[in-house]
Amino acid sequence: MREFFDDWVNAMTFETANARMVTLGQSHVLSDYLELDNQKQQELLGQIEKIDWRVLRHFPPKTGGHTQGSYQPLGAVTVEEIAQKRDEYEKIGVTALRQQRVGAVLLAGGQGTRLGQEVPKGTVDIGETRTLYIFECLFKTLLGVAQKAGAWVPLYIMTSVKNHDQTVEFLLEKGFFGYNPFFVQFFIQDMAPAVDQNGHVLMEGPGSIFLSPNGNGGWYTSMQRSGMVKHARDRGVTHLNVFAVDNVLQSIADPVFIGATLAAGVDCGAKVVRKNTPDERIGVLCLENGRPAIVEYYEMTPDMQNCHTPDGRLAYAFGVILNYLFDMEKLSDITAELPMHLVKKKVPHYRQGRMIIPETENAWKFESLVVDMVAHMDRVLPFEVVREQEFAPIKNQTGIDSIESARALLRAQGVAL
Repeated sequence: MREFFDDWVNAMTFETANARMVTLGQSHVLSDYLELDNQKQQELLGQIEKIDWRVLRHFPPKTGGHTQGSYQPLGAVTVEEIAQKRDEYEKIGVTALRQQRVGAVLLAGGQGTRLGQEVPKGTVDIGETRTLYIFECLFKTLLGVAQKAGAWVPLYIMTSVKNHDQTVEFLLEKGFFGYNPFFVQFFIQDMAPAVDQNGHVLMEGPGSIFLSPNGNGGWYTSMQRSGMVKHARDRGVTHLNVFAVDNVLQSIADPVFIGATLAAGVDCGAKVVRKNTPDERIGVLCLENGRPAIVEYYEMTPDMQNCHTPDGRLAYAFGVILNYLFDMEKLSDITAELPMHLVKKKVPHYRQGRMIIPETENAWKFESLVVDMVAHMDRVLPFEVVREQEFAPIKNQTGIDSIESARALLRAQGVAL
């Protein structure tokens, strides 16, 4: 079977697609092929060719899920400690940026649906008296870093099948908000099929496989398959700073963060904020069986939540904000080891000439998570940042982690809205 998965180099034809589907036990995918027009036939063959069918190896899901090990708190290099060595760290980071050894990866595949807009999330305008796009906040920050370093930071933007064209057109129209377009590359996140309870791939229509993004941990394999990892290596990039589109205050390719991580000689640096409350809904960087791990808020026991250090502070204190610096060599080494999570969902689908709208969860989606990348690192440096200065996530229209809360934090930092 492994030879079959690895030997996908020929151009896709009906014959090769059919052979692949038969081997995978998914021959129903092509059952309507002869009834499709030429364009739909080519689209279906293109889907079959682009899908990484190795995800099917993870079905059926393992019973019991992740077995928790023994957790221990993990401290961080604190804001106070960073301030004492700031000049030293910044010098190391600026040197790495000037040598273009650090690239940035923007995870921008999301839509603004929860913000009430059916557009790429990065194109949402959060201004009040002027336009201020989410992308604009991020590009202006990166532009400042490039000016400080005296060199452009290679930026790789991961889009989705759904928002790719809109994202590219928007940024071209806005002139990348002053950033040098030569140093911006786009790649599309890999999509994964959904399967029913018997492991059969679900169809969206007679000539279309139902696909969904393969999770925020799929960014590196998507970079590999798109050729962007090779592109980065050819430019001399050795480390990648990955970050999400929805945090408008984050410092990207932060020289101090880069310098601290490189000086520590670790596989990964992780920006963290100190928790506001013991039960705050944020993943916490800790140790599991002596190795780096991120425990989600819903996995923490009351004892863990309320555990304190001798000086009265929370022991499990540092929450991750999805801003990491990874060593590319280490990423390449651990990619094959990363788990694939199966998530049960309700998926409308096409079968035997009709659409089926399920009333209960009927399908499994395949997702990989960036937290698993961190868990596969040998050594991780938690790097504390000031929450009010670097953490303004936008996930909702109002309330916590919303456009409203982000505006307040931006104002506090002197940003005109």
